[in-house]
Amino acid sequence: MLQKPPQPPPGPPLPSLDTPTASQKVSLEPYDSRRLANLCGRLDEHIKQIAQRLSVEIRNRGNLFHLSGRSDAVEAASTVLSELYEQTGQGDEITPEMVHLHLQQSDIADKLDNTVAFPSDEVVIRTKRTRVKPRGGHQREYVKSIRRFDINFGIGPAGTGKTWLAVACAVDALEKAEVQRILLVRPAVEAGEKLGFLPGDLAEKIDPYLRPLYDALYEMLGFETVAKLMERVVIEVAPLAYMRGRTLNNSFVILDEAQNTTPEQMKMFLTRIGFGSKAVITGDVTQVDLPRHQGSGLVHALEVLAGEEKIGVTRFDSRDVVRHPLVQRIVEAYDRYERDTDTQR
Repeated sequence: MLQKPPQPPPGPPLPSLDTPTASQKVSLEPYDSRRLANLCGRLDEHIKQIAQRLSVEIRNRGNLFHLSGRSDAVEAASTVLSELYEQTGQGDEITPEMVHLHLQQSDIADKLDNTVAFPSDEVVIRTKRTRVKPRGGHQREYVKSIRRFDINFGIGPAGTGKTWLAVACAVDALEKAEVQRILLVRPAVEAGEKLGFLPGDLAEKIDPYLRPLYDALYEMLGFETVAKLMERVVIEVAPLAYMRGRTLNNSFVILDEAQNTTPEQMKMFLTRIGFGSKAVITGDVTQVDLPRHQGSGLVHALEVLAGEEKIGVTRFDSRDVVRHPLVQRIVEAYDRYERDTDTQR
């Protein structure tokens, strides 16, 4: 009785007949088995991630990779492999999140322009404890803008690195003695909740709202260092309402979740900035938790300050999301739903 030959494992979907196909050989030099293992990942998970995302077939022997599929996808895969291998030479540990970010870049038309305009070496943030490298054109633009302007806005959905990069820039500036202290500010009202309804003293009331900022500080400075700096008021955390009447000189100030400010609060905050200070305002204008009749101070500020040359504005989108790939699709689904709803009105 004849037996059927074994079937090959399913691979990436085949390109359609009306699209140009191509094959390409990529040799990653210099040959280094450790770097190649880092690039491929555990059980070749990184290679499979690239192949599945771009619908290409990738086979390799040593440092020689054979790519086949749609011509544009093959070119993108070749670029991603080369860029990731170059990062392994800098000592970076390749992660699925890193692969995801490089794939995000390959999906946008101005990828090459972004690479030329914002070379990664120019915007690496080095602190004593860690090294932060912006991923993608928008993150590089954001860091360069923070270094260039005294007031910057980072606008976009959750998971795009707005707050993380702002804290990294603040720590960098503090360690270089460019500023004397860091202030972390956040509106202390979310989803209709007010501080008065929360138990505890002021610190205990606002801590839950500032947790993302604390987490970033702990990773970049260490828990003990952060605690000591807070005791000396070199690092200060405060609700936005406590900024009234102050003048902030020689400080790096981060206003997080700024979409939950009122126009009056935003004006008050922006006019607190003194000599030698930088301010970074981050927020997501699609997630405003203010009462329906209350306009967002972040949206209002962007309209009022539009065209001001000395103020930086970086707008992130779903392609910049660095969390689980489903988060990007969720953000895009909500954007489509809101656009469709607005059209029907």
